[in-house]
Amino acid sequence: MQQQPAERPAAPQRARGKGRLVTKQLAGRTRLAELYQEGCGKIRLPDTFDSSLEAILINSSGGLTGGDRLEWSLRAGPGTDVTVTTQANEKIYKASADTALLKSEIEAGEGSRVAWLPQESILFDRASLTRELHVDLAETAEFLAVEAVILGRTAMGESAENGFFRDRWRVRRAGRLIHAEEVRMEGEIARLGEQSSVLSGKVAFATVFYSGPQCEAFLPRLKPLLEDGYAGASLWKDKLIIRAAASHGFALRKILVPVISLLRKDANVPKVWNI
Repeated sequence: MQQQPAERPAAPQRARGKGRLVTKQLAGRTRLAELYQEGCGKIRLPDTFDSSLEAILINSSGGLTGGDRLEWSLRAGPGTDVTVTTQANEKIYKASADTALLKSEIEAGEGSRVAWLPQESILFDRASLTRELHVDLAETAEFLAVEAVILGRTAMGESAENGFFRDRWRVRRAGRLIHAEEVRMEGEIARLGEQSSVLSGKVAFATVFYSGPQCEAFLPRLKPLLEDGYAGASLWKDKLIIRAAASHGFALRKILVPVISLLRKDANVPKVWNI
């Protein structure tokens, strides 16, 4: 009797998603010029009551794990005003193999204003995430970005003891590199975060980046907002950097919300950010 070949184990299904948004200015308002969605990447455009446009990014797969890929692209046309956020926290689950990739590419035209405000990424124990942010700014574009991470859901009694997290930023203005950074946490990330040179035991942390004409004016107004938290701000040429860390996500938001509002010229944060 001929022996049947052994069946190959089924490969795990992986989430794949892409979303692209292009805006233009029309009759004094920011309008949609192009919208593309693929796979689990969805984009929704709620009504706004001014001339700006707000976009909400959605991962319909409910989270990411090893091997998943989610890619976002934004091109803000000249003179447009765009705010991009996410429907909820991006949950990064335990990975059995490979790493999840979350990649974002932004292009801001002359005289445009872009606020990139995704909600926090939550890393579960043994999660693996590579996150990339690539930005190209025109000479007169104004740009605000916030990227935040929470290591485990402390309110649920969970912690991220082990895992992998890599964060890569590249920001250019008129082709010149004005900001680059690399963060890499690997292995026993909870123990690494306990070090005073890293997070001093904090599990929620964020980077806020602003580049625009009001950097110097914002700095003295930022300092009172940061003095009661584990946070600080620095100014270098045409960019402003804020680093913040907290013992849990809610405490981090209490730092970030007034900072974001100030850098948006006292405008409210997107409704999905409300605490």
